Amino acid sequence: MKKTLIKNLIFIGIIVIYIVFCFVQTPITSAVTMDGETAIGSMWSLLPPIIAIGLALITKEVYSSLFIGIMSGGIIAAIALGTGFEGFMNCVVQDGVIANVADSYNVGILVFLVVLGAIVVLMNKAGGSRAYGEWASRRIKTRRGASLSTFLLGGLIFVDDYFNCLTVGSVMRPVTDKHQISRSKLAYLIDATAAPVCIIAPISSWAAAVSGTVKDVNGIQLFISTIPYNLYALLTLVMVIFIAVSNVDFGPMRKHEVNAINGDLFTSRNSVYAEDDKPSTSRGKVIDLILPVIILIAFCVLGMLYTGGIFKGESIIDAFANCDASYGLSIGSIGALIVIIVYYLLRRVLKFTECMESIVGGFKQMVPAILILVFAWTLKSITGTLGAGEYVKGLVESATAVQVLLPLILFVVALGLSFATGTSWGTFGILIPIVTGVFGDQLVNAAENGIPSMVIICISACLAGAVCGDHCSPISDTTIMASTGAQCDHVNHVSTQLPYAMTVAAVSAVGYLLAGFVQNVYVVLGVSLALMLITLFVIKLIFGNDNNGKKQGSSKAKPKYSKKKA
Repeated sequence: MKKTLIKNLIFIGIIVIYIVFCFVQTPITSAVTMDGETAIGSMWSLLPPIIAIGLALITKEVYSSLFIGIMSGGIIAAIALGTGFEGFMNCVVQDGVIANVADSYNVGILVFLVVLGAIVVLMNKAGGSRAYGEWASRRIKTRRGASLSTFLLGGLIFVDDYFNCLTVGSVMRPVTDKHQISRSKLAYLIDATAAPVCIIAPISSWAAAVSGTVKDVNGIQLFISTIPYNLYALLTLVMVIFIAVSNVDFGPMRKHEVNAINGDLFTSRNSVYAEDDKPSTSRGKVIDLILPVIILIAFCVLGMLYTGGIFKGESIIDAFANCDASYGLSIGSIGALIVIIVYYLLRRVLKFTECMESIVGGFKQMVPAILILVFAWTLKSITGTLGAGEYVKGLVESATAVQVLLPLILFVVALGLSFATGTSWGTFGILIPIVTGVFGDQLVNAAENGIPSMVIICISACLAGAVCGDHCSPISDTTIMASTGAQCDHVNHVSTQLPYAMTVAAVSAVGYLLAGFVQNVYVVLGVSLALMLITLFVIKLIFGNDNNGKKQGSSKAKPKYSKKKA
């Protein structure tokens, strides 16, 4: 009780101090002050997400926290623009919730989400997930093996992070549950593999998004050049392998893992999910899971290539660079759903009525994720209305004079912006054009002389910071998808992942500080990797044993699966 009170007081104190700084910088009483400064595009633009994120972490309630953040953003916009109640309603409802639900890209993601939920329910009802879990349990004997298998599967699905999170979660849940790995740990393994793998995969929706923000040079070529300097993504994969192999955890995750070993996989009040409570009684086989997953991957890749013009003569790389990921994933998943239903009917493991019921069941399972996504998108749009992008752009441009520190500055700014807005794509969409603008003259001659190392390092810092902030933010799309895939309480996932993400972020920051002085990929990557390994060694020494001197995760007590509220 005392800890909760202290947290609340600290949070209130931070908000009060931040509001005071906002008033000192720019009054909110009018859009334009006497000296020409405007409340739109100032520190006020970051207050709504700060409120939402802080409340979510303190109260453990994400829906109300996002709602309060949205309301505060609407109030700030109405006061700053002098539009009153009508402006407030327009900002929150018309240009907020309605505009985001009606947005074609967002609708495509929602369609993909619902269809993927239906496919997961189909696989469960057909017995494919159960059969795979039994098959994997006979071959995966340890918690270490289950964690590594989750990591490896995530590495193989590099086309899109949404697709990665939901597919890996549905496939690996039975395996990790069998080996008493907490749902929070599963969500971390999924999340820490999805975006880091996609951001270093040349053929992915992320590569297409990055290349689309770059002018005057070959976007894919530049993206490939950034991979060795993308320290956060590379070091996060090192961290995941370490956590999986060592079975060592720290921070809130340690409590969740101890509880999981003792039978409670959830460590939260949301400890029972429909699909966990209703195991399949079908006589499905492993092929009833493997083949649908392969069909889904093939159709989604084909859908993305189709939207990129693969059937109009474009190369595979150009098709990925030009694709509409949302549209491609939605049409690909719908096509896969139809083929999978036909397959199950021909196999006679499901009846037609059961297939139709699964579509409704999949929609129901995705309602929490859809609600969080809609709230998160609305908060992002309000943050954009308040001019967060312009505010951050001004901060970065004012720091370009010290170019030797620019990689570190860009990494920190990208982390903060992605954390506050919950969008990695939006973050590097804002920052990369700033970087290319700073180095504009050098990029004009890039075709002849090659892309300058400093440009590559700075863009890598933007990408790395965006992914890091994405991992830390409760309002991030990918973080929400990881929680959904693992069927884990969302705030639990955020709070347990935060110490891991910030550990890697600290090492990456040192690497980008070094990169500003020594623009050599071998030196930067080598020193950063060595520092990361030293950090992991220290973590192993400190947290490798529990209070009783036994290795964490080595309990021989017979696990008990608890469905009671924690």
